[in-house]
Amino acid sequence: MHSVHETRIATNRFAIDAKSFCRKIQSLPGQSELDGLVVVLVRPRNPLNIGAAARAMSNFGVHRLRLVNAYAAGFREARSAVGASDLLRQAEEYKTVAEAVADCALVVGTTAVRNRVLQQPVHRLDEDSGTTIRKQLQSERVALLFGSEKIGLTNRDFSHCHWLLNIPTSQQNISMNLGQAVAVCLYELARNTPERSTPLRPISEDAKLATAGATEQITEALLEALRISGYVKPGTEAMFEKKARWLVLRFRLEGYDAKLLLGMVRQIVWKLRQGDKS
Repeated sequence: MHSVHETRIATNRFAIDAKSFCRKIQSLPGQSELDGLVVVLVRPRNPLNIGAAARAMSNFGVHRLRLVNAYAAGFREARSAVGASDLLRQAEEYKTVAEAVADCALVVGTTAVRNRVLQQPVHRLDEDSGTTIRKQLQSERVALLFGSEKIGLTNRDFSHCHWLLNIPTSQQNISMNLGQAVAVCLYELARNTPERSTPLRPISEDAKLATAGATEQITEALLEALRISGYVKPGTEAMFEKKARWLVLRFRLEGYDAKLLLGMVRQIVWKLRQGDKS
């Protein structure tokens, strides 16, 4: 039999241990470093999936949601999602991936890979890939793309991506529900995000990496030059568009270099047009 005194000691010790345990279970730090993260849902249809994705964003402190060619009826229904209605009301809608990621310096697509032949490098979702994205977010905006529930992202969508992200899953069932995939990716990004105690050193616009919009302008001008010169043959435009875009993305141009290259290519286009007229 324990004495009353021993019982009190044991009770107090349990209370202290419980308090210590509770202190270890803390909420995620303030996600100020994820403010520049943009979640882009490409051709989503199911309102439950759209709502779940928005709810996950709200859970992990990510507030920029963009949708590309979303199924209108599904998006309207999703706006009533619990805990994410404000985020969905503020979501932006776009017709193309290029428009949705135009202001982002890094574009990362998600994929289950399967048996696809991919040009872009594929990184596993882990601490290393999360650190890479967080470092980019310190100075520039990053887009994280998720494809439709049925087919995911297409090769054309991938052509806008600098690299691809794969969630490690069992080979017996490699595909994840859209809402679950968004939640898992955002958790990995958020869990090691430190609270920002000191402001980041400002970087000049010219020294920052070129945005996807700037590189898209270069790609379009380059493609026009190739068409006028006869390099692109009829029926091969779609293939050359993807190849040219991926070529420009691999340069990882800084802002000033992108302006310089765009000016060069536009001058070539102008000169080609003059010769075409004559």
